Amino acid sequence: MTEAGSEARGAFLIDVDGTLVDTNYHHAIAWYRAFRRHELTLPLWRIHRSMGMGGDQLIKALAGQEVEDSLGDAIRAAEKGLYGELIGEVQPLEGARELLADLHAAGRCVVLASSAKREETEHYLDLLDARKVVDAWTDASDVKATKPEPDLIYAALEKVGASTGTMIGDSVYDCIAAHRAGIPSLTVLTGGFSREELRQAGASDVFESVAELRRKLLP
Repeated sequence: MTEAGSEARGAFLIDVDGTLVDTNYHHAIAWYRAFRRHELTLPLWRIHRSMGMGGDQLIKALAGQEVEDSLGDAIRAAEKGLYGELIGEVQPLEGARELLADLHAAGRCVVLASSAKREETEHYLDLLDARKVVDAWTDASDVKATKPEPDLIYAALEKVGASTGTMIGDSVYDCIAAHRAGIPSLTVLTGGFSREELRQAGASDVFESVAELRRKLLP
């Protein structure tokens, strides 16, 4: 349900993986193992640097168009299963649930802007106990192209009938997508990108954690 005033005040579009739940390193391991299953060994640090991209973008970015064309679907399928073995270890980041609850209590419109697989998004909604404190959420079925393309931003805004908003994320890809969609972005360091990288990618401000961001937004 859309909060009254979301059109006028703008929505908060909040990334999930790496921002609200501590998943980036789990995903990096899953991708590493998925590539290995197909006899491709990529440096784990390089894979981590691509966290924030969706699977439709990541394989080409890391291994090139030829690998995407010949093995892309198989590698993505492997990653899905391998990450599924790790998702039970994932925990919310400090202050994540409280941020959502406080924004809701303040009457702000909140969309969880994720391109994760639907079953993963459902898991995170339960993990964060978020269904009653957010206005809407997205998943992979809502976008044709994932970040850094801006499709996710547009889909999230459309969910609540807003024309503008602020993106909250943890990766340079969140910032680039927000910039391409013409909205500002706030970021946290929990995804593993540095302050300088996030600033250079367009972040209006960078915070140590969601807990620090929460204190700034809702003093």
